[in-house]
Amino acid sequence: MILVRRLNGEEIILNAELIETVEQCPDTLISLTTGKKFLVLDHWEEIVNKVVEYRQRVYSSAPVRALHDQVSQENPIICDES
Repeated sequence: MILVRRLNGEEIILNAELIETVEQCPDTLISLTTGKKFLVLDHWEEIVNKVVEYRQRVYSSAPVRALHDQVSQENPIICDES
């Protein structure tokens, strides 16, 4: 989810996964895969940066790795050689 500002200054949150296109004409037009369109004050480069940051947070393997390490320490694998 990313925060953007409509032309009237109202802040809204958009699902970054649904963004299909971003156009500068002169205001920024965001088109979603749902067919909805939003005119916003944010420049297209800001939108792109927000989407990249969002995806880095969401798709980072750091939380998964941390969980894996925690589980491995709590439940070590013991090989039974009998």
